[in-house]
Amino acid sequence: MAERFRTGLVVGKFSPLHRGHQALIDHALARCERVLLLSWSQPELPGCEAARREAWLQALYPQVDRLVLDAARLAALCAQRGVPMRPLPDNGDDDASQRAFVAWVCSTLWQCRVDAVFTSEAYGDGFADALAAHFSAQAGTSWPVAHVCLDLARRTVPVSGTAVRRDPHAQRAHLDPRVYADFVGRIGLLGGESSGKTTLAAALAGRLQTTWAAEFGREHWEARGGALGYDDLLHIAQVQVRREDTLAAQAHRWLVCDTTPLTTLLYCNAMFDRAEPALHVLAQRRYTHLFLCAPDFPFVQDGTRRDDAFRQAQHRAYRQALAARAMPFTAVSGTLEQRMAQVLAVLGDHAGHG
Repeated sequence: MAERFRTGLVVGKFSPLHRGHQALIDHALARCERVLLLSWSQPELPGCEAARREAWLQALYPQVDRLVLDAARLAALCAQRGVPMRPLPDNGDDDASQRAFVAWVCSTLWQCRVDAVFTSEAYGDGFADALAAHFSAQAGTSWPVAHVCLDLARRTVPVSGTAVRRDPHAQRAHLDPRVYADFVGRIGLLGGESSGKTTLAAALAGRLQTTWAAEFGREHWEARGGALGYDDLLHIAQVQVRREDTLAAQAHRWLVCDTTPLTTLLYCNAMFDRAEPALHVLAQRRYTHLFLCAPDFPFVQDGTRRDDAFRQAQHRAYRQALAARAMPFTAVSGTLEQRMAQVLAVLGDHAGHG
C-alpha cells in the first residue's frame, strides 16, 4: 500500500492548468489528509494571470488550501498577516532561490510544515531535501520530507505546457472544459430589431464549427407573454452571461453571442428610463470582437417588433453607447454572405478550425 502523508505540497505555474497538473494534484489528494497548492509565475504568462489561475483551481479543487500569487497579491497577503514582504522569485532564478521561497511560504504564510512534495520533475528529490533541511532547522529536530514523483516520462499524460500555451485549441484535449473556456474568443453581435443579427449568429457558428449563445431576452419575453417588468431586465442580462460562460466550455475557438448585456441595458433605459447599477456593470462586459449589424434591408414585422423608426433609433443608440464606453466594434452590412465575409476578415487567421 502506498505511503500516506498528513500534508502534501504541489507547486506549479499552472499556466495554464492542464490535465498533467490535475493528475499530480489528484494523486496528492489520494495520498494526503491535506494538500497545499502554491502557484506563481514571474513574469506572468499570457492568458494565465493570477486571477484566472485562482479561478481554475477554485472551480476544480475547492477542497484544497491554495495560494495563487503575483507581486500585488503577495504584498497584500504579507500586509494582512503582518509579516515582512519577500519578493517573488523570477521564473529563471536558480533552484536555491525558488526552494527558499517555497519554504518561507510554508513556514510564514501557511504556518505549517509539509511531509511530502509531489512533482513530475527530476528536481523533486533536491526540492524535498531542501524543504526537509529548512523544516528540521526550524523544528529543532529531524523533519523528513518525501518526494513523490508521478509520471516523470510523461507517458500517462503526454502534455507540454509550452505546447498548450502556443495553441490551446489544438491541445484542448489536455484542458478541462472549464479551463479551455477562458481561451475561447467571444464574438458579440449587436443590432436593432430585424437587423439580421440572429441569422448571422447561426451562420457564423456553422462556418466556424462552433456553438452560439441565443438571446435569452427573446425567450424570456415570450415566456412572460410579452410583459416584462423592471426586474426582468437585470435577470435577462445575468442569465445571458451565465449562458455564455456555460457554452464557452463547449465551443471551439470562438463562441458567437447573439446579443450582449449592453442590449439589455438599452432596452431597460428605453422601457423604464433607468437601470440597476449591476446592469450598468454587466453592460461593460468585454468581447474579443464586437460587430454591429446595419439596419440596411427591409424591416420584417414578426408580431413582436415595433417599427423601422425604432430600429433606426436603436442603431444610433448602439453607436453612441459603444463610443461612450470606448468599445471598439466593426459595422457589418449587406447580404448575409457579405456580412459573413466582413466578420471573417476581422477574425483573419484566427478563424480557422485548428
